[in-house]
Amino acid sequence: MNNDNPNIIFNPLISSIQKVVLYETRSVSCFPQLFCIKLMVFLIYQQRLYLVGSNNRETRFRLLTIDRLALNRLSIEENANEFNSLEIRRFVSSLTGSPKVTSAYGVLGFVRFLEGYYLILVTKRKCCAHIGMHLVYTIKDTVMVRVNEVTSQRPPHPHEERYKRMFQNIDLRSNFYFSYSYDLTRTLQYNESAPRYVGAQVNLERDEPLPDWNTLTNNVARTHERVDYAFRSDSRKRFVWNSYLLQAMDGIMLKDWLLEVTHGYVSQSCISIFGRHVNVCLIARRSTRFAGTRFLKRGANFQGDVANEVETEQIVSDGQRLCAFTQMRGSIPSHWSQDISKMVPKPPIQLDISDPYAQTPSRHFERLLFHYGAPLIMLNLVKKRERRKHESIISKELENSIKYLNQFLPPQHRMKHIHFDMARQSRLSGGNVMEQLAVHAESIVQLTNMFYKAHRGSELSFQSGIVRTNCVDCLDRTNSAQFAIGKCALGHQLERLGFLKSAKLEFDSDCVTMLEHLYEEHGDTLALQYGGSQLVHRIKTYRKTAAWASQGNDVMQTLSRYYSNTFSDTEKQQSINLFLGLYKPSFTKLDQPIWELQTDYYMHNAFVSSTSSAPITDWVRHKVRECLPYPCADANKLVKELIRVHNNGLEMIDAYSNYHQSFKWTDLSEHIEFEISQLATRYMPTFRTNYSPFQRQIQPSPKTRQNPSMTGQSSTGSTNSNSSSSSEGEDSSSDEELSASFAEKESKQAETTEPVPFTLASMLPSMEQVYGCTISPPSKQNMSIYKKYVQVGKLSSVGAQPSQTAVAQREQELVMMMRGVTLRPLSDYGTDSYLSVQPRTVPADSQRIYAEYCKTPRNFNAVPKFDEFDLLYQYVQSL
Repeated sequence: MNNDNPNIIFNPLISSIQKVVLYETRSVSCFPQLFCIKLMVFLIYQQRLYLVGSNNRETRFRLLTIDRLALNRLSIEENANEFNSLEIRRFVSSLTGSPKVTSAYGVLGFVRFLEGYYLILVTKRKCCAHIGMHLVYTIKDTVMVRVNEVTSQRPPHPHEERYKRMFQNIDLRSNFYFSYSYDLTRTLQYNESAPRYVGAQVNLERDEPLPDWNTLTNNVARTHERVDYAFRSDSRKRFVWNSYLLQAMDGIMLKDWLLEVTHGYVSQSCISIFGRHVNVCLIARRSTRFAGTRFLKRGANFQGDVANEVETEQIVSDGQRLCAFTQMRGSIPSHWSQDISKMVPKPPIQLDISDPYAQTPSRHFERLLFHYGAPLIMLNLVKKRERRKHESIISKELENSIKYLNQFLPPQHRMKHIHFDMARQSRLSGGNVMEQLAVHAESIVQLTNMFYKAHRGSELSFQSGIVRTNCVDCLDRTNSAQFAIGKCALGHQLERLGFLKSAKLEFDSDCVTMLEHLYEEHGDTLALQYGGSQLVHRIKTYRKTAAWASQGNDVMQTLSRYYSNTFSDTEKQQSINLFLGLYKPSFTKLDQPIWELQTDYYMHNAFVSSTSSAPITDWVRHKVRECLPYPCADANKLVKELIRVHNNGLEMIDAYSNYHQSFKWTDLSEHIEFEISQLATRYMPTFRTNYSPFQRQIQPSPKTRQNPSMTGQSSTGSTNSNSSSSSEGEDSSSDEELSASFAEKESKQAETTEPVPFTLASMLPSMEQVYGCTISPPSKQNMSIYKKYVQVGKLSSVGAQPSQTAVAQREQELVMMMRGVTLRPLSDYGTDSYLSVQPRTVPADSQRIYAEYCKTPRNFNAVPKFDEFDLLYQYVQSL
């Protein structure tokens, strides 16, 4: 699109603050002017917080000062200078009163409830993935520090501690991710695009873009001279979960202090293709708009933000080349809800607002066209035929909206609607849901294509369009469908990288098993965040390969989800609203505490009247239409800063040094490359004859499989569902039919399947295949000699006090046996041992030749002369 020029390279800026140390002081202190002119401070009563930020090498330092005496306000001052290690050590030594020290890896921001601010720091992290040479970390622990000291004697507000506990209900140690050099809120295709606009506030309709990079020469001396630029990415605020917490730091000068985190799921695994490691990374970004729990957030708001919106990106890399495919899930973009006042498993679905002109869906789909391009493919998994209308209500609403809005789009860019009733297809006798989904997945991947980038100057390919999958909850059925699409995309990605001739992948192969585990962990994590439990219906449920023993776990997951939706989702929703800044506590009597509010409808559904004079039929902006089928966001990339650099080895863009970190000691077991390489052995059976990850392998017995843990961090087992979730499952008759067909299939398989005998030849490769030789029986002559040798050993062994007759008889037998046999040692080691070694005697002629050679003058920087070669040759020959 806009980065075809191989001579112009764009490098993302690496954060210069990757370590933070907090100093809490409460004493009188003096800073002498003799230490450093940069740190000129006078005698003051010091009750402050000092944040010292440094780069990864700890060679460059920045300083933030926070006044703790400022009442109910945040006073942050940043020193404009940058310090070296000596200057910062002098500053720390000048702090008196034994300040409290807290080490951290980043600042998440500040939050205020009713009395003062709190500072949130990341104290523990773990590297969980890498994209190229960009490391991705997950938060493992945080700390919350009170900033404003209480100076008055009045008691604290009674609601302060309750707000604090509610805020901490958002567990920042679970599924929050960040990176110092890679923008996790954007897709790989966007991050690899060239910038077109620079600035904080840009209007794409009126502002002039940067020059076309494909034709720009940059005034270089040579035609094909490389030109490097450094840019600071403009994150997509929809996926930044601490955006509200960082608002208090907007006034600081250095933007590297702002550590933006995403919420969702990030994991990376490895495929070992005959020793060649190919990494598969799965990134799920959960949206902050209209975010909440299952029954409390349904449908969409007036801005077109849908509930449970998650963008999932699948990145495959072999170390040099990158290939990415993006898909998304989200609730049906209409105003609908479910009445949860009655405690029933499946509350009735109702349409809250009539939208005959599909204005809410149009805002949602227009945003998708802007960020992903055309075509938009809607994979609708909601039931269509029901005895009582339930899911079909919103299914019909979605279909009517797409049909209406397609009238105002060009035919080649119209949205495509695919309806696939997974529940009905699963009930049909012999209906294999995954095979039918694979047919739809193949057509989807062919329509949207995928992003591919190799070395500099090679041909690029881009993804245009996206598949949007939904059911009612966007949990169980949606995750299985996304796995089917991801499996098809993985085959095309490996084919594009040159590892496969055909894009088709077989189930039960190492490659697909690895991907299935990733998507099950992906589904479990998102289900816990939105529904309160892990997946109920899994991938193996629709493949009909799960064991009956796992159905008890399905009942527990259903009960866990029902309990969460009934009793704990309200408090969880209030914590999300408080964390995202949708509700801000206040002292005024008009503002009720959040737990006394009857609803949070107006927090998420603020109606803003449109100021545009365009008709509602013109629902796609002109700028977006002229970029189709490619995404307008990628073709008009916006960055905060763009800097021309004249040395690609600068620390600010040196991704190689930031990735390898050769300047510090690292533990191999904690290294990201080591951990990912070990994952290749997780899915391999113990005994196998075929080492290809694309061939079907012998799977372990279902009795050894374990159910997934309740933490949502791993799901190594397979589960089948006999009970139904609140809206993902079937009705009672559907479950019985599904279970009956499953039981019938298992019984038939048990009758027809015969156990395969295990032999050494079938389990292990032959010696000739591995080492190129075979073991053959010895000849008769060698066997005869060996038998005599064994007999000699028996006769030579002396028992306890043998008689003279026995000794004479043994010697006689030994002499007769040794006729025709000559035993000689293979080598003579003399008297040398590990205790002492007798040096060899050097002949006198050799000593004379070596002495003459040493007396010969020579220059070590010059080539030796021929006469020296002659003396050396004589010495070597005499050895």
